[in-house]
Amino acid sequence: MKTLKRILIIGITAFTLLSCGNGANNQPENAEGFGNIENEVKDKFGAEAYYTDLKIIHVASIGNVISAIVTEEPESMKMGEWSLNKGFWEQNSEITLEVPEGTKASDFMFQLDEKINLSKLGELVEKSKEKLSIEKNIEAPTLSMAYVKFPKNGDIAKTEYAVTLEPENGGTSFSFFYTLDGDFISMN
Repeated sequence: MKTLKRILIIGITAFTLLSCGNGANNQPENAEGFGNIENEVKDKFGAEAYYTDLKIIHVASIGNVISAIVTEEPESMKMGEWSLNKGFWEQNSEITLEVPEGTKASDFMFQLDEKINLSKLGELVEKSKEKLSIEKNIEAPTLSMAYVKFPKNGDIAKTEYAVTLEPENGGTSFSFFYTLDGDFISMN
């Protein structure tokens, strides 16, 4: 009986550690970690989902929080605002879209694919940390937020990746902007 009890306790402990350790909130701030976050987002909404907003917000005490405005059916004109926090998805609100006559709702949305993806965003977080360390002599900058900045007019060519970093102990934040190809645009 004691052996069965020990096995059960070890099993529950291992399951708890594994399920808590691999979620989006514990992913590293790099290409691989953000690629894993993208997979989790696609698992929730499907590989063909459409987004108008997608952010990874890092909170020191809990890790990554994912925020998305998403729909699986763009022509329904309805989107959900969702957040993933501590391993649980929660819908915060429902949004109804209005688009100019003669256009499709999907013209003002993006999908996660080869052109726009979170692995590239994670790569740019690493690049931004290096740049900030060199240019501003800030050791160990931390991620505040990383997101896809999609233009309101739907011009995918004007889409940008944005990364906001701050010193490890707080202070002034620095924002970096990049093209979809990862070319540096500006820092402020």
